[in-house]
Amino acid sequence: MKKYRIGVDIGGTNVKIALVDFDGKIIYSNTVPTRAEMGYEAGVNNIKQAIKELMSETGESAKTIEAIGFGLPGQIDYKEGIVKNLPNIPGWVNIPLAKIIEDEFSIPTRLDNDVRCAALGELNFGAGKGCENLICITVGTGIGSGIVLNGKLVRGATNAAGEIGHIKMDMTGGPLCGCGDYGCFEAYASGPAIVTMAKEYISGGKSAKYKEMATDGIITPYIVAQAALQGDAVSIQIFKQMGKIIGTGLASVVNLLNPEKIIIGGGVADAGSILLDPIKATLLDRAMPIQGNAVQVVPAQLANTAGVIGASLLINS
Repeated sequence: MKKYRIGVDIGGTNVKIALVDFDGKIIYSNTVPTRAEMGYEAGVNNIKQAIKELMSETGESAKTIEAIGFGLPGQIDYKEGIVKNLPNIPGWVNIPLAKIIEDEFSIPTRLDNDVRCAALGELNFGAGKGCENLICITVGTGIGSGIVLNGKLVRGATNAAGEIGHIKMDMTGGPLCGCGDYGCFEAYASGPAIVTMAKEYISGGKSAKYKEMATDGIITPYIVAQAALQGDAVSIQIFKQMGKIIGTGLASVVNLLNPEKIIIGGGVADAGSILLDPIKATLLDRAMPIQGNAVQVVPAQLANTAGVIGASLLINS
């Protein structure tokens, strides 16, 4: 009897759910609203219903589904299966989600941070296939990471390892970060940082294509990236600067962990080589030679499926 796993990727707006086979192939997928504003009980009930629909649509059952895995955007107690806190989804505090799902479906359930799940997906079936040591980072609203050393996910003493976005880049202050401290990596290099830089160029009198493209007047990282891809000089300069900042932050990580690959995903990474090339150049310039020459910087391959594929693999991680 062929067996499958279910992967669930919970975001602030939507929940992605997929039936995944042992080769990382998605057999069935669906997306449902998170309903964050309705509290965790409504959200959990919505997820339960989505799992039931998946099983109904595919004809699978507890006999053919080996495990269910969840990737969540926040602090997770992996060992106990508890959602400790999801900063962008109110009410999800100390929720024993694994037990709730196991009680409902009688299927072993595991939870972990969403970026760690993405790293697991890329390690097994994406850009990190064949690697033993890698770092998967997502550059979006913040900078998150999943770290793999000697083929194993690094979780840390309290399952909080991998907060690359909060490496300190300034000893004397710097911009305020969402964590409440100053001078963090992600305060300098993330989606909001790109928007801040784009607005500064405009206020300084620069003419930029992204200003024309923002029809509602709202500048987003996506619009700046699209303008850069269309050859806008100001947008390209913004991404070059972001690439240098990201490369500088990652140089310390490369020196410390000596990875084979750094896999970059997230919305900001859609800019492609305009962002990746200055990251690579800065790493070669700023990292120690042995470590810097050993690491490849590559785009993520699994895109928006990395989370569900990685979550489906948690049972064996």
